[in-house]
This record gives sequence, structure tokens and C-alpha cells, in this order.
Amino acid sequence: MKKYKIILLIGLICLSPIIANAHVKWFTEKEPEKVPIEQILSIQFIVLSLLIALFLALLSQFIPLLMKIPGVAKIDMKLDGYRKYSSSILKYGTAVAFILQVVNGTMFAPEFTIHNSWQTVIMWTIIVLLLIPHHYATKIASILMLGLFLFIWSYSGWFHMLDYGFYLAIIGVFLVGKTKFETAGFPFLYLGTGLSLCWVAVEKWVYPLMTIDIIHRHNVPTFGFPSDLFVVLSAFIEFVVGYLLIVGILNRVLAVALTILFTLTTMIFGYTEVVGHGMIHIVLLIFIIEGVSFYYPPVKMHKTRLDQMIFVFLNFLFALSTFLLIYYRFAQ
Repeated sequence: MKKYKIILLIGLICLSPIIANAHVKWFTEKEPEKVPIEQILSIQFIVLSLLIALFLALLSQFIPLLMKIPGVAKIDMKLDGYRKYSSSILKYGTAVAFILQVVNGTMFAPEFTIHNSWQTVIMWTIIVLLLIPHHYATKIASILMLGLFLFIWSYSGWFHMLDYGFYLAIIGVFLVGKTKFETAGFPFLYLGTGLSLCWVAVEKWVYPLMTIDIIHRHNVPTFGFPSDLFVVLSAFIEFVVGYLLIVGILNRVLAVALTILFTLTTMIFGYTEVVGHGMIHIVLLIFIIEGVSFYYPPVKMHKTRLDQMIFVFLNFLFALSTFLLIYYRFAQ
């Protein structure tokens, strides 16, 4: 019976909105405890990796069929018409997300508490500048964001701040706005967000006891799966979402699914979840509007279907191995 549950979940691995996807460190007081690499690389983990890689390879060929579903192409064209508002949504959405953070007494994420008045001043200055409808004000705001981000980086360390690498992508979008490099902005946002999701996912494999503590503390439903298996599967879903954003597969559908997901987790984790993922919601809205837009997905470098499938299969396994080994090497 256990085998059938696993196989069923593989089929839903990219679209399931039911797995709690919260930042682990926000909701547990349990100290990180790194498990042995042998425990992570179990037979179960390896089999799941291969099955998911095969599923994604097949998925890359299934995407064009979605456009043939009645109404999908019309919705796609309708969303394309809103692309001209993407920059404004990101700009003013970031201001709203920062307002939620500063009112909560935090910067960038719930774990970074404001300790000094100058930090509050910088946060409000960024907000005001973002609300000014001029690209020079936006660029100054982005420079202040970068300075504040690097300040937090200086005492939190690069390993920790890679969880929030998408902020660097947002800053990059603001800096290249209204320049000849503007078209590189949103592709960089896709890449930065995808890498951040992959990095955060690996945390659940390396420090599974933290996530298990959250499951028990907040009574998170595991849908019949043992807690340890549930953690592995939820991390795979998060990693797959990040990977698909990077390679440019199913971006609009993924953004909708993640938006639903984060809305559901808010019911469990409350206001902290709203503050922590407010910025992510804005980014996902951008993805829903943009689709792949002018982002040239790496998978498109390969022209034949077989080449694309081989690329997705092998590239997923390579990305998974690389993230896991680097994270484990530098995890405390």
C-alpha cells in the first residue's frame, strides 16, 4: 500500500497545492541537527529522484498539449496583455511587502528583526522611494535594499542568505530598469527565485527533524504518510518547482499552484506566513502574467523531443546532486 501512495504522489509532484511549504526556520525553535548523508541518500530517495526525473522529462513534451485545451490559449493571450504592468506590480508590490515587514519589526524575512532605529529609517526610505513613480527613485531604493541586504549578510552569512537570493534578483530588475539591459531583468528573476526554492528545499533533507517538529507542533496534515517520508516528499515538490522555474517549464501553472499553496499554509501558520511570503506572492503574480515571455528557457536549446527529454532528465539529477552536496558540505 505504501508503494501505491508514493507512485500516486509522483504524478502530482509538480502541481500539488497541499504540501506545507513554509520556511522551516520561522516556525520551530529546534536546533538544526544535520543527519548523516547515508540517511539522506537512501534507496527510497534515489528511486524517487529517478522517477521524478523521468516524469519531468515526459512533462517537457506534454506542455504543448495544454495549449490545445479549450480556453487555455485564450487565457494565455489575455494574460500576455498585462505584461506592460509587470514592472509596476513588482515595484509597488515590493513596497507593500516591505510595509508588512517593517510594521512587523523585521527586514526581508521574519527571522531578521529590526534592532536599531536606523534600520527602520532605511526600510521606510526604501518604501517611499518605491512609491515615487520615477525610475531614478526606484534605482536609489534598490541600492538601499542591496546595502541593507549585504548588512544582514555580514552577520548571518552567505549560507543562510542564499535562502533569500530572490531579493538580489529583484534588486537586479530594479537596477536595469529603463536601461539597455532591461530585458535581462525578469529572466534573472526567474533564475533567482528558482535557485532560492531549490536551496530552501534541500534544508528539509539535511535538517529533517526541524520540519518534523513543525508538523507535530502545528498539527500539519501528512495525508497518511509517515512524518519522515512526508518531509522528503514535500522537499522534492519544492525542489521540483524551483527547477522547473529555472528550465522554463510550466511557469504560469506553477505560479498559480504556489500561490494557492502559500494561501493554504497561511491558514496553518498565520500572520508570520503572510509577512514572510508577501514578497514571494508578488513575484509569483509576475510569473503568472509573464509566462516565459522573453525568457529563453534552457530546455529550448535542444531542438528534438528526445534531446529535450534527455536534457531535462540528466540536468535534474545533476542539479539535485549539486545542490545537495554543496548544502551538506557547508551545513553546520
